[in-house]
Amino acid sequence: MLRGASIVGPPGADDSDAPTRARVVRSILEAGPSTAAQLADRLDLTPAAVRRHLDQLVDDGSVEVRQQRPGGSRGRGRPARVFHLTDTGRQQFDQQYDDLAVQALRFLAETQGDDAVLDFARRRVAFIGRDFGAVSAAHPDLSPAEVLARVLTEEGYAASVRASPVGDQLCQQHCPISHVAAEFPQLCEAETEAISEVLGRHVQRLATIAHGDGVCTTCIPDLPATRDTDQNDRPTPEKNGASA
Repeated sequence: MLRGASIVGPPGADDSDAPTRARVVRSILEAGPSTAAQLADRLDLTPAAVRRHLDQLVDDGSVEVRQQRPGGSRGRGRPARVFHLTDTGRQQFDQQYDDLAVQALRFLAETQGDDAVLDFARRRVAFIGRDFGAVSAAHPDLSPAEVLARVLTEEGYAASVRASPVGDQLCQQHCPISHVAAEFPQLCEAETEAISEVLGRHVQRLATIAHGDGVCTTCIPDLPATRDTDQNDRPTPEKNGASA
């Protein structure tokens, strides 16, 4: 039996429903995609109660609805609605691994010091420098920021790039280590450092999921344009106050 999941409903939902929603999600996780009738039977709930919880879970992105595949035993009539867990729904069961990671990093900090935690954080994000060149070579049409977004997305960060008045903004819609990084900011620091290194310029973190923001946002400023100097740009004796 999986433990440690906490199913929080959308704003305005009754928090007293959370334990039942957790049972619904766990049942889908353990038994696979299910109809409302199957869930009601397994959980000893009324179909109406199950549908109410499923509606909330769909609204918060934990569950998605698909039509039953052709060939099922439903016969004529409207196809059955089958409820599947989304990635968001599955991640609610990963809290136990976050807790283990926090405990391990606490032990490392207590026994080896904060520098050891930072060394670990840098090793964890080594994939950024390792994969950046390969992805860039495979996709020469992408800008460096777009290459970086692809590298991060492949590691579970759901990253994208959008333009800003001063350059690009790297937006990470998901952070697989946000709960751990909330206690150990060295993880975010090492990631920002690695981003700066592969792009060859200073970048600035504007927001992080670990600190309660909805998206991790990093400002990637444009490189300053190089200006060709000519004779007119160079100081002349007259400009320096000297006579010819």
